[in-house]
Amino acid sequence: MRPALDLLEVAEGGLTLSAAEFELIRNLARERFGLDLRQGKEELVKARLGRLIRQGRFPSFRSYYEYVVSDRTGEALVSMIDALTTNYTSFRREPAHFEFLVQHLLPAWRNRRSLRIWSAACASGEEPYTLACTLLEHLPPSSSPEIHILATDISTRALSAAERGIYPAERLRDLPPVWLPRFFLRGHGSYEGHMKVKPEVRRLIEFGRLNLIEPFSHAEPFVLIFCRNVMIYFDRPVRQMVVERVTSWLEPGGYLFVGHAESLAGLKTGLEYVRPAVYRKPSPGELPAGSRKGRR
Repeated sequence: MRPALDLLEVAEGGLTLSAAEFELIRNLARERFGLDLRQGKEELVKARLGRLIRQGRFPSFRSYYEYVVSDRTGEALVSMIDALTTNYTSFRREPAHFEFLVQHLLPAWRNRRSLRIWSAACASGEEPYTLACTLLEHLPPSSSPEIHILATDISTRALSAAERGIYPAERLRDLPPVWLPRFFLRGHGSYEGHMKVKPEVRRLIEFGRLNLIEPFSHAEPFVLIFCRNVMIYFDRPVRQMVVERVTSWLEPGGYLFVGHAESLAGLKTGLEYVRPAVYRKPSPGELPAGSRKGRR
């Protein structure tokens, strides 16, 4: 008789998730997109993947797993990623970052020829659009640097929503009042109650799919990288790898912002600590004091 602990019941449809099936899914999630489904996440896996299993009429979690790994299009894996991760975000999320950008960084960047910024886990687009609106509001149009924002995410579903740039009006209620008429169009007809990002904002942003645990390259380095609220999904070795890869594309003197619920403590980053969730990459020849801060 199979031990009771080896079976985890799924309420819908009488499906069960065995310990072996959980390990298969757990290993696949870590190998393909770095997700750390540690022990105790069984209920999350059952709830999140149960819908896909029912929709696809799979008889078991193992048969669903075999379908995902054999799908050469990669679409099944993307659907699995979307189901297991939460693409929650909002406009001006963690506003202290945008206040620091306006008060401390933009005054020093006014004379730059260009500003290249990377939103490395952009979800449904609120973060890069907030960045674009902030830059347009606070940089003088007559002498403003050329702005390019790269916005990437692993989820094609989230990117599709980001590229549309259409949001329920209630999601914008906490934005500065002057932003709504300046940066958004009010929806009519079937889009009543929605707002769409104006073309002048949208043109500053390039969207693209990117898996942070796979090798990637960019044309040029960035002066600012937002990599927020994504490393909470990774274990320490994967966080180390991702931070190394991301910061390799940060120009000397540039800044990395992480989520306030995240920490680089214990990681070898080569970055200096500036304030909570804000780090700076020292320029060549700078005194090494910042590296001591970076280990905080």
